[in-house]
Amino acid sequence: MFKRESRATYLTLIPVVLGIVIASNFEPLFDLFGFLMCITSTSGRALKSVVQGMLLTSESEKLNSLNLLLYMAPVACLVLLPATLILEGNVAVLTFYKSQESLFIIPLLFANMTMAFSVNLFNFLVTKHTSPLTLQVLGNAKAAIAVFVSVLLFRNPVTVMGMVGFGITLIGVVLYNEARKRSKPR
Repeated sequence: MFKRESRATYLTLIPVVLGIVIASNFEPLFDLFGFLMCITSTSGRALKSVVQGMLLTSESEKLNSLNLLLYMAPVACLVLLPATLILEGNVAVLTFYKSQESLFIIPLLFANMTMAFSVNLFNFLVTKHTSPLTLQVLGNAKAAIAVFVSVLLFRNPVTVMGMVGFGITLIGVVLYNEARKRSKPR
């Protein structure tokens, strides 16, 4: 977006990325294909964030977060629906039969849709009011916290070095936040 950050802001990205690399390298269930897919999805998410930032801050576009979501949702549906039908098989038929057995699945699906809507709307709001870079840093913090919660709730295996890596990432996120605060004009 041709926006330059302060040198301190860029330096704080080193522990954010380094922590994730350390945690990934010491993952007990590491899989190269999964790692490559993670890198690909992170790159795609970053590209999406930059495009969002451009659309939300452009004087010529005049888009707000809700309008951007209105335009992006059908495109996402067109991309994801065929992939879902191919990769998930007969998920629509199974969902229909499950809803016949128990009506509880309908409120669960509605809650899922509401959460997806909310996450996307909040992502757009964060992008508009901060920057795509901040959204990516927050995404790394979210990943570290998700691993911590999964260890607590589901007893997923994690190595000491993995936890050290996620700790470094969280420290980097805090440093990034402080660097951004200091670099803003008063």
